[in-house]
Amino acid sequence: MDYREKLKNLLISLGAAKVGFGYLEDVLPNKYKHLKTGISVIFRLSDQIINEIEEEPTHSYFHHYRTVNYKIDQIILSGVSKLQQWGYLAMPIAASQSVNIDGNKYKGIFPHRTAATRAGLGWIGKNACLITKEFGPRIRLGTILTNMEVAYDEPITNSFCGDCNKCVKACPALALRGNMWYAGIKREELIDAQACSEHMSNHYKHIGRGSVCGICIKNCPVGTNVIRIG
Repeated sequence: MDYREKLKNLLISLGAAKVGFGYLEDVLPNKYKHLKTGISVIFRLSDQIINEIEEEPTHSYFHHYRTVNYKIDQIILSGVSKLQQWGYLAMPIAASQSVNIDGNKYKGIFPHRTAATRAGLGWIGKNACLITKEFGPRIRLGTILTNMEVAYDEPITNSFCGDCNKCVKACPALALRGNMWYAGIKREELIDAQACSEHMSNHYKHIGRGSVCGICIKNCPVGTNVIRIG
């Protein structure tokens, strides 16, 4: 068994629902281009908790969201440790982390969704979330960057949302543009992130200090009993 399969089996044994390997050198910042391999890790959220979301997020969803982020960080940390034991460089990208790089907007070190689409795990929906054929957007993501070269999975470069606009219609912030994703599209063409953030802050302060919503995730039919792709 090669290192790719050993690592994949390890991550799944620790709780990952899906693991994929993507080539990222051409989209990484210069200082990370030597870590050309992106290992994308998916953790499946509780259907019961997502199903309970109606007009607003629930306290259960907020705590589940936070706990899953911690769990993902532990899973990818174990992967990084194993890669280093094998003699490779490896860097974990936290499940939920944003930094003020340019003095204006907060964003992640590297987008999990890019790593996941490059690893063939899913596409970006009209809700700007990663959608997998098995679980829809009812997932959270983590990423490992490493210089270990592997056989890469086939990237996904186009959306499978079709004419569905359920998430767009359900968004209480009117933040979703309704555009179809394709590789390279700007995030701003999919979502008004400021409108989303401000709506959460203004309306959900009593639930997780206004940091979560989940309504667009709840309303996506993919990954539910309504639609399963494949």
